[in-house]
Amino acid sequence: MDQWDTATWQSEESWAAIWAREVSLIRGGPFYRGQESFNLLSSQRWNLGRRVAIVIGVAWIPLVIITLVFQPSAIGSLLSDYTVNTRMLIALPVLLAGQVIMENAFRLIIYQIRDAALLAPSEEAKMDITLSWLVRLRNSAFAEIVIAAGAYVHVVNILVTRINIAQPWVLAAPGSGSVLSVAGYYYALVGHPLYQFLWGVSLWKWCIWICFLFRLARLKLQLVPTHPDQHGGIGFLGMTPLALSPTIFVTTAAIGATWRSEILHHNAHLMDFKVQAIVLVLISIFVAAAPLVFFVPRLIRLRRQGILQYGTLGQIHSVDFHKKWILRRAGHEGEFLDSADISALTDYASSYENVEKLKPFPVDHMAILGLILTVGIPILPVVLTEIPFMTVIKALMDAVK
Repeated sequence: MDQWDTATWQSEESWAAIWAREVSLIRGGPFYRGQESFNLLSSQRWNLGRRVAIVIGVAWIPLVIITLVFQPSAIGSLLSDYTVNTRMLIALPVLLAGQVIMENAFRLIIYQIRDAALLAPSEEAKMDITLSWLVRLRNSAFAEIVIAAGAYVHVVNILVTRINIAQPWVLAAPGSGSVLSVAGYYYALVGHPLYQFLWGVSLWKWCIWICFLFRLARLKLQLVPTHPDQHGGIGFLGMTPLALSPTIFVTTAAIGATWRSEILHHNAHLMDFKVQAIVLVLISIFVAAAPLVFFVPRLIRLRRQGILQYGTLGQIHSVDFHKKWILRRAGHEGEFLDSADISALTDYASSYENVEKLKPFPVDHMAILGLILTVGIPILPVVLTEIPFMTVIKALMDAVK
């Protein structure tokens, strides 16, 4: 191993050590500890593939087996039930993967705050106190009990309001009214609550992150108006909305599955959901990006102060330059091209331009585009119920032109 490889390995080892020291706002709570006790995951590994296989084995495969045993004639309705299969085969794996994405995003942000020295030592100590408080919230049994209770309340609401349009595999027999089949009971007691619980836990962890950003915005951040990221040095926060993208994807997929079922089986039309789709996009962007609003007042003040401070310094610099090279240039014209003054003035103008371009809302445009795609992709099957795929592609190509 040459010196470069050795240095690279040491750098990676150092990164791993630093990463391990950062607090996790995801790894905690009774559900996490329960998985840990069964060796489904560890503090160093998420074991995502194994956990996805187990959750599908618990939530969906028993539905197939139970239906084959007790209602073999209804197996087709189960396998073609888009709303249930979307939740069991797509939403559950994505929610588990979302935990990994959130974990990596949150730890990376906290590491970057320290590495960029955005906080003085006294303020960093305050951030650590906030993290300790948030870890206690992360470990809260009460929060997960409320989420679990809410999941079952939602199941009861579905049974009360939508049992009359349930698929054949859900009911004990045709014409049996609201009597559930064995598979229907299993889905109501296990499958759907598990999906709702994981979805609720994901939102709970996002709420914890919002609390962190709120507390962080109140600390004395060492922001610089000339920072090239045009957000005072906290531009990296603009990518954090993507941490919620798996949860938004799952939410949109579930809603889209319901809309698709309404179109295919209950005489609804695609345009009936136009307003709801627009509202869904707006709410998704708001929930993911709104926490960054906490930093807007600070960045507005930073820009205003920067324009005044750097404007004053620019005035002094420009006056000196004007006196030297315009008013008193006689006899020194040959020195102008070799002088460092012109380069310094140009560099300063570039710095002042950064101040003027400072944006008070530290969101990344690619993150917003990613959120829109996160909503749009699960809605595509709904669109395809009435509009042919090639027509959709042609419309997209025309829009690009």
